[in-house]
Amino acid sequence: MFSDIGALELVTLVVLAVLVFGPEKLPKLIQDASATIRKIREFSESAKQDIRSELGPEFKDFEFEDLNPKNFVRKQLMDNDDLGLKEIRSSFDLKSEMAEVADAVHGRESGSGSAGRANLSKESAGTPDLLKKRETPAQSERPPFDADAT
Repeated sequence: MFSDIGALELVTLVVLAVLVFGPEKLPKLIQDASATIRKIREFSESAKQDIRSELGPEFKDFEFEDLNPKNFVRKQLMDNDDLGLKEIRSSFDLKSEMAEVADAVHGRESGSGSAGRANLSKESAGTPDLLKKRETPAQSERPPFDADAT
């Protein structure tokens, strides 16, 4: 419950409680607070038991923690692999896919078949490869003139 409170904050709260309530009233206040917390826990447990008894024997394995959306998704999708998600996840390798795309962009040959398919589709389309760097023209050679650009 108080997992994010450090030692310094706890000491500060204790000193503040002693200053506000006084050393003679503080033990009685702690007893009252712990009794209240105990009563709230007993009430919530009895409410859970009532709900379980009203639901019937079909929901005997029902847990209230499953109502949390994160737990529900984890239990239904991740533990139940009826859809084959683990197989799909294991067959998809993002690093190799990104390496193939980078090789295609830089004009390098990659070892897999998908880059070969990409090169085949470029050749079959008959379009020039715009991603490859063009060779620079010689000093005596003038660059091509584009009338539409001027």
